[in-house]
Amino acid sequence: MLQPQCICLIGAECTGKSTLAQALATHFGGLWVPEHLRTFCDLNGRTPRIDEQAVIMRTQFEQEEQVVALALQTGCGYVFCDSAPLLTAIYSDYYFSDRSLFDCAHALHGRYALTLVLQPDLSWQSDGLQRDSEVVRATVHSRVQRALQAMHVPHIEIQGQHDARLQAAILAVETLTG
Repeated sequence: MLQPQCICLIGAECTGKSTLAQALATHFGGLWVPEHLRTFCDLNGRTPRIDEQAVIMRTQFEQEEQVVALALQTGCGYVFCDSAPLLTAIYSDYYFSDRSLFDCAHALHGRYALTLVLQPDLSWQSDGLQRDSEVVRATVHSRVQRALQAMHVPHIEIQGQHDARLQAAILAVETLTG
C-alpha cells in the first residue's frame, strides 16, 4: 500500500486554511486534519500560555499521524493538514519571544509532500480568540515566508477568492502526480 501524501496548508490567521483543507479533502477523496489550536481555544475559552505551546505543537503532530494511519488503512492518497507545527513555533516566537520550538518544527515539516502557503488576500474577519488583527496577520505571514525560505522547503503560494483559490490549490496538489 502506498503511503498517503501529507499536504500542509499554512498561513496566518484568517487565510482560509480550514475551509480549503476540507474542500481539498473532498475534491481528492482524502482526509483532513483540523487545526488543534482552534480546538484548544474552544475547549479552554482562551488562547494558550507559553508553557502550553509545545503541547499544542505535539498534539497537532500526533493528530496528523493518526489521520495518516487512517488514510493508510482506508487507501486514501492524501491527508490535508490544516496548519502545521511550524505555525505554532512562529506564533510562540511572535507572542512570547520563545524560539525553542523551531528545531522540532523544522524537523517535523520535512514529512509534508507539499506546503501550500495561503496568502492573506481574503478579507479579515474577527472570530474571537484566535484572530487579532490584519496587522498581526501580515506580520505572521511574513514570518511564515521567511521560515520556509530559510528551511529551503518547496512551497506554492495560493491566492485568490473562493473558487479561484480552490482551483489554484487543486492545481498545486496535482503537481505531485504530474
